[in-house]
Amino acid sequence: MELDGKKVLIIGAARSGIAAAKFLTEQGAVVALNDQKPIAKWSESALALKDLGVGLLPGEPPMWLLDQLDLVVVSPGVPATIIPIRYAERAGAEVIGEVELAYRYLKGRIIAITGSNGKTTTTSLIGELLRDGGFNVQVGGNIGQALISMVESSREDGWTVAELSSFQLETIKQFHPTIAVVLNVTPNHMDRYENFNGYAAAKHRIFMNQTAADFAVLNADDPTVSSWKSGLKAQVIEFSVRKELERGVFLKSDELITRTTENESVVLKPSEMKLRGLHNVENVAAAIAAGMAAGASLESMRETVKRFNPVEHRLEFVCELDGVKFYNDSKATSVDATLKALEAFAGEPGQVVLILGGRGKKAPYAPLAELVRTKVRKLVLIGEDAETIERELGQYANVERANDMHDAVNRSFAAADSGDVVLLAPACASFDMFESFEHRGTIFKGEVTKLMSDML
Repeated sequence: MELDGKKVLIIGAARSGIAAAKFLTEQGAVVALNDQKPIAKWSESALALKDLGVGLLPGEPPMWLLDQLDLVVVSPGVPATIIPIRYAERAGAEVIGEVELAYRYLKGRIIAITGSNGKTTTTSLIGELLRDGGFNVQVGGNIGQALISMVESSREDGWTVAELSSFQLETIKQFHPTIAVVLNVTPNHMDRYENFNGYAAAKHRIFMNQTAADFAVLNADDPTVSSWKSGLKAQVIEFSVRKELERGVFLKSDELITRTTENESVVLKPSEMKLRGLHNVENVAAAIAAGMAAGASLESMRETVKRFNPVEHRLEFVCELDGVKFYNDSKATSVDATLKALEAFAGEPGQVVLILGGRGKKAPYAPLAELVRTKVRKLVLIGEDAETIERELGQYANVERANDMHDAVNRSFAAADSGDVVLLAPACASFDMFESFEHRGTIFKGEVTKLMSDML
């Protein structure tokens, strides 16, 4: 893809947009960066691009510019259906996302992971499995570095392990992973998609350029994902925590097992893992399946899984205070993710004080009702969707409203008994009160630390 002298507009001045602007400028393109936010609210990293010759365009991009573009690079948070993008495409510009741009320059092979829940844990674990197995590997995408920032460090004999969201998959064209992993597809981002089928279709795009030489790793327990098996060109490897498979990775009794046409081996027992919850056994099974497809040895993968720690903001243990354990699962930004977090404590003797709320995604909270009724001592609600959550779940547990995270942590601790768990698993996006789910989780941990200090 020749970029020298090409006129490029990047829409979205966040992490991936900034990284794309730097890369394109280095390739000799004439670059403009656009964002709806007023320039005063742009990050320092975005504003610094002006020194590289990047034009900074707040607000709506002008039509005269859209008429002369060669390329539009769309950030994940921006729907590719907005009028300026459609206009530029009709005027002759190619429209792609940052992931597609990166793919056209990345060396080596790609493992791509998507799903409604578990992407970051699984992506991080696959990276560790390959690294410990002696592979040259780099990890990024929807976590850590933008893919375009990893082009220079990629190698022909290496692997790039990429977490991808449905938003990122919307704008791929040639993107071709050697191994594509889909963990699950449950209702999420219903504020972006017209219906569940539209969301699922975006996830399915991960397979669109695969061939018979590639691998598709599928969740045999997910009805949507498992239904895709027969229509794929790639070789399918399934994983399951609920049933025995003829081939694949599955949980049988208390052992995680791999089975091929040649042999069967025990990987490990879930009790040997530092990760907790059945959903994390599922993530490990998916990661093992991807590692097998890449050629990693079972012995090496076994030891890596045993020592792998939970990823920050994913059922992350914070501390124990007067017998109350605090867990940060700020990454639980969907109802299904919160359901899985609650299930991880279902067998524990204590109750859960659950901090819920934020910017809702127009998905019903009803799937949480039974676990809230049986396991939750109190719901502490924050953010824009607090009223909706109380309306849908208030009959199943006592409810308190909190003004901010400081208030939520203090109310939660006051409501908890010794042996209980205070769990931040909001089932909502963070953008009403915080910069990101990471910011929300960090603030939560900070407030827990303050509470501990105040009691000393």
